[in-house]
Amino acid sequence: MDQLTFSEAEFHHKKRKTRREKFLDQMDELIPWRRLEKKIARYYPKPGNGRRPYPLSTMLRVHCMQLFYNLSDPAMEDALYEIESMRRFAGLSLSGSLPDETTILKFRHLLEQHKLGKEILKEVNHHLEKEGLLLREGTIVDATIISAPTSTKNQSGKRDPEMHQTKKGNEWHFGMKMHIGVDETFGVIHSVETTSANAHDITQAQHLLHGQENTFWGDAGYLGVNKREEMAEKNIDWNIAARPGKRKQMSGAELLLEKAKASVRAKVEHPFRRIKQQFGYSKVRYRGLEKNNNRLHVLAAFSNLLTCRNMLPM
Repeated sequence: MDQLTFSEAEFHHKKRKTRREKFLDQMDELIPWRRLEKKIARYYPKPGNGRRPYPLSTMLRVHCMQLFYNLSDPAMEDALYEIESMRRFAGLSLSGSLPDETTILKFRHLLEQHKLGKEILKEVNHHLEKEGLLLREGTIVDATIISAPTSTKNQSGKRDPEMHQTKKGNEWHFGMKMHIGVDETFGVIHSVETTSANAHDITQAQHLLHGQENTFWGDAGYLGVNKREEMAEKNIDWNIAARPGKRKQMSGAELLLEKAKASVRAKVEHPFRRIKQQFGYSKVRYRGLEKNNNRLHVLAAFSNLLTCRNMLPM
């Protein structure tokens, strides 16, 4: 058994929990660790003649913390050395060895290589569905722009070729788009697609449906979606917002209907707030869409757990 360090002993006797500790305790209870570990285990290195890998549970928890706080690989290594609550969350101790930035990087690459971000979202949603928190009646769709660096001061001397610019209102944005489909009852994300920022929202609508919905909710960017070839045979009640100019001319029952649509569609904004503000992913961390796509699926899973935190058994 590892001996307690002075910092660990002092940690046991402190008088109050910090916000970080409370958040980590909450996520520790919310995340279905065994389900996720089971999905990753088949790809994780087994102990052999070489260097013994850290336990899968430890590396998964380190990776989750890296996403909670949007840390780079070196910053995550530093945090494990500096912050006792993060070491405790990962089951690590200063008296033992701690994962270095290369080990943290390799685990992230493992998840990216096998596209396990999608599997993590699926497992979390299966967990929520088992608790009766993922219904199949209607889908709300929307998209948000995630910025990318515009600088060409890099090894290639060029911007990321998979990122593009688009105009929103009177402003130009460079980056990618995250498209999501959420359950109309709880606001749980069930579908995620990523594209460059210049892709029109309506082109991804077909990929955001689970196939069992009877209602579709979207903002004015999805006007005409029901007339597209891929949607022609779907028996769905289409609830698309009117354009702002047309809405200004409305009154009475027409305006009340638009307000009712907006109140339902508002659920899709909460996951974006969590991903971009709480988890700090308003700007891409990697070049290319695939790595960012993998990360966004995992962040979507975290967002779903937080959405349902008050309805899950703790």
